[in-house]
Amino acid sequence: MKFTVPSKTLHNFASSVSKVINAKNALTILNNFLFSIEGSVLTITACDGENMLCGRIPIMDVEGEGEFCIDARRIVELLRVMPEQELNFVIDEDTLAVEMSHPNGSYKFMGLKGSEYPHFDRSKQSENLLVFKAPGSALLRGLEYTSFAAGTDMLRPQMMGVYWDIKPDKLVFVATDTHKLVRFEDCSLSPEIEGSFILPNKSTNVFRSVFTRDEEVTVKLDQQTGVTFETDTFTFESRLVKGRYPDYTRVIPENNPFTLTVNRHSFTTAVRRVSLFVDEGHGLIKFNVTPERVTIKASDNEYNTSGVETLSADFTGSNMVIGFSSSYLSELAGVLWTEDIIFKLADPSKPAVILPTEDKADTRLTMLLMPMNVTDF
Repeated sequence: MKFTVPSKTLHNFASSVSKVINAKNALTILNNFLFSIEGSVLTITACDGENMLCGRIPIMDVEGEGEFCIDARRIVELLRVMPEQELNFVIDEDTLAVEMSHPNGSYKFMGLKGSEYPHFDRSKQSENLLVFKAPGSALLRGLEYTSFAAGTDMLRPQMMGVYWDIKPDKLVFVATDTHKLVRFEDCSLSPEIEGSFILPNKSTNVFRSVFTRDEEVTVKLDQQTGVTFETDTFTFESRLVKGRYPDYTRVIPENNPFTLTVNRHSFTTAVRRVSLFVDEGHGLIKFNVTPERVTIKASDNEYNTSGVETLSADFTGSNMVIGFSSSYLSELAGVLWTEDIIFKLADPSKPAVILPTEDKADTRLTMLLMPMNVTDF
């Protein structure tokens, strides 16, 4: 087998596909790419046992068809330092010796049989396959607003991913770790189907790093085998997180009576400064809210340090002292874009709902943050 491919194109696709490969694999074969040649297309496949990612590249001067495995780490590192030029590949079909050459040098690899590489079993695919299409920009936007809130606790595996709640007239992304929750509703999408799944954290990260905003993505959901995302250049198959996702609609308070409005930039920078003085054991930052201002305070009694700042604000309730985790609060406030932030509050023991003052077109962002116990200010 022979083919020619531009080095930059091969590097871009190989480095993208390699994001699926684990640092350590139980099966040695998973340290390799599967190269498949069919017609004038080279398909590069990587797998970790749970996810499989394929990238398709046009190639030139093709002689023969077939497949072989090649060391993924070695070829990605080699391509990373390779100048932009055409690379010629020659594969001995009997020994699977692979030679990659260019006018100034050549490199030899020992390939493995392509038949030894894992393949997902699609024979168990359900007849109830759910399919819809969406712009890559919309799917990436939903994941960007929610994925940071997903859990990492192995004891709560259902929360270790982003929940996709597919409605006929919208797509809802939800993530929570029990301390914070983010819901992003995209009403610009009309999947015209109904279903749901939990996309694991690793798969979410792979999706965000591989797919682009200007592509249309076809989503194929099969509750038995997993979910597949497909574009003209990539196909990504992922297993799903098993189990039932918490009913997020029951968690988010709908009628918190009091509203706190504060300038986003002033608030986030003040929280960042005051957070330098929190007790690292619990990360508590306190807020003393009055109708016209909010005072932010953090202290570390062990080292006798503290930080206090006061900001102008508009609060519709009476005086209230409430506490939050400084790191969680900074994460949530950091994804907002409006000039002001709205906090919907009930009392110091109830979760706060955090909102932008105005949503972007056809979308709704809702964030929830659980309070921490505060005895005094």
